[in-house]
Amino acid sequence: KGEVRTLPGLSVEGLAWENRTTQFDLTLDSYESPDSLGASLTYATDLFDERTIERLARYWLNLLAGIVRQPERRIGELPLLSSEEYRRIVHDWNRTEASYPSERGVHQLIEEQVARTPEAVALVFGDEALTYGELNGRANRLAHRLIELGVGPDVLVGIAVERGFKMVVGLLAILKAGGAYVPLDPEYPRERLAYMIEDSGIGLLLTQEHLVDQLPAASVNIWRLDSDWSELNGFPTSNPDLPLHPEHLAYCIYTSGSTGRPKGVAVRHQALTNFMASMASQPGLDANDRMLALTSLSFDIAALELYLPLLVGGTVVLLFNHQNRDAQALLEVIDRQSVSVVQATPSTWRMLLDAASPGALRDCKLLSGGEALSPDLTERLLRQAGHVWNLYGPTETTIWSGLYHIDAEHPSPWLGRPIANTTLHILEKSFAPVPERVAGELLIGGDGLARGYLHRPDLTAERFIPDPF
Repeated sequence: KGEVRTLPGLSVEGLAWENRTTQFDLTLDSYESPDSLGASLTYATDLFDERTIERLARYWLNLLAGIVRQPERRIGELPLLSSEEYRRIVHDWNRTEASYPSERGVHQLIEEQVARTPEAVALVFGDEALTYGELNGRANRLAHRLIELGVGPDVLVGIAVERGFKMVVGLLAILKAGGAYVPLDPEYPRERLAYMIEDSGIGLLLTQEHLVDQLPAASVNIWRLDSDWSELNGFPTSNPDLPLHPEHLAYCIYTSGSTGRPKGVAVRHQALTNFMASMASQPGLDANDRMLALTSLSFDIAALELYLPLLVGGTVVLLFNHQNRDAQALLEVIDRQSVSVVQATPSTWRMLLDAASPGALRDCKLLSGGEALSPDLTERLLRQAGHVWNLYGPTETTIWSGLYHIDAEHPSPWLGRPIANTTLHILEKSFAPVPERVAGELLIGGDGLARGYLHRPDLTAERFIPDPF
């Protein structure tokens, strides 16, 4: 098939071998001399390029050299990579060290931004706006009340609210009180909500008066962010002065349960802070940005939309409950509120693009994650905005772990490189790194790791392992 080309001159000393193997239009001829073995590879160029064959030849030589050095070992235990390739794949590609305020929680960094720009607009919800100072003051009053109710480090607090100012106030208040929030979507089936409430062991639930009857009956204290608000009269608006350990929990989010019963993933403050610091750098946000809060609170990617703009002095544009499922309503909000950053799954992007006129998103930075980004959707996004960021990561490693900037010069939707202070290794089952362009299992390490699964030490030990590198 096509042109046939020969790559000669492969040899390794100390091994005798007589063989000829032909498979998939790739032929290996080997020959012996008194003191060495030689070989040549003949291949069809419409199936293989020269770089691939040269790489294959190197791996074969590395394997043969390993046999000579350690003939007692099994073939599967011998290295395909040279020491130079090993260093590049394992270490050089994972040099992601970057400084960040690892001792500070996200809420504390937001407090610092409040001190810098108290009059700037922090939240927009419909025709209403809330400044940084107003948001912080409301969250502080509630935080002091939560402390009085027993909230503190590693105390889990449920939150089941509709979108709006109260949602953000409740989240920040839990963090400021030292607790960790457990998001509970009021639209979930009652059975699922009952399971999460029982499994997490929360003793306090923040909600709203009109949602109480939708929630399952449970032995948990309920504090209403609307009808109970008058209890906060007299509580201070100053920041609670509480010590924070980076290992304390920031939130616990339950997985979908698609592979079994839902699991609570317990995420540390340090992991969340590292993620936000990395995202502030790449894809990058600043005080001029207005980011759409599109995602349900029960998905961890909502944290990026709610906290990252507040860390850099930007604005969070909140949606009413019905708007996140209405493409035309979303596009109207993006246009009217001059939204500059939108994060969505590929499914949502398809819905938006089907309704969008050409250039409707030209002034936006587009972030895609949560599902595989196909080449055809990538092309459509590039036509709209000119550049896109593909993001990847499981809940267990704090939202996103890898990212890739897609533009006209780099149009392929790769998984990308690790974010700051994160490592990505592609491995065989034996945990040996696979050669370049070879498929394997992904092992994620670094500061983004969650503490583990809530109340599941057996599963935590199975999935969260010591770093083999």
